Amino acid sequence: MAIRWLSQKLVFPSPELADRDGVVAVGGDCSIPRLLLAYRSGIFPWPMDDDLPLFWFSPDPRWVVVPRAAHVPKSLRKQMRRGVYEVRTDTNFAGCASVYRPTQQSTWITDEMRMSYEALHHEGYAHSIEAWRDGALVGGLYGVSLGGVFFGESMFALEPDASK
Repeated sequence: MAIRWLSQKLVFPSPELADRDGVVAVGGDCSIPRLLLAYRSGIFPWPMDDDLPLFWFSPDPRWVVVPRAAHVPKSLRKQMRRGVYEVRTDTNFAGCASVYRPTQQSTWITDEMRMSYEALHHEGYAHSIEAWRDGALVGGLYGVSLGGVFFGESMFALEPDASK
């Protein structure tokens, strides 16, 4: 695959040009206009390493959650009825986007990305779904909502089923 470098111009190559790993382009920034264009095009950013430019992906298929069509397994519905977790939305977006998974030393979410997604949140495009237990954030998911589709970006669970 020829590497498609992004310029300052807000444009992406067609997702159909992605390589077998889903890489569409490299470079660019995480500005709100670029992120919105990317999501509208079926593309999302994923940093690979601090020493590398930002990679942009469009895997086929791209997993998205259509809220009205989401399937909740019986076991999870049972867990929800027991009230183990309090489920909240958008009460601690920044916290949800910065928690390390128990198996990781750090998070893949760079400072630039965190600030950009927080800006998307303030603009009403990014949301968090959080699981709380005894006043502590123990799991959650954050992502981008556009056109009736929620693009899940990252989730974590510090307790069983807390990210579901």
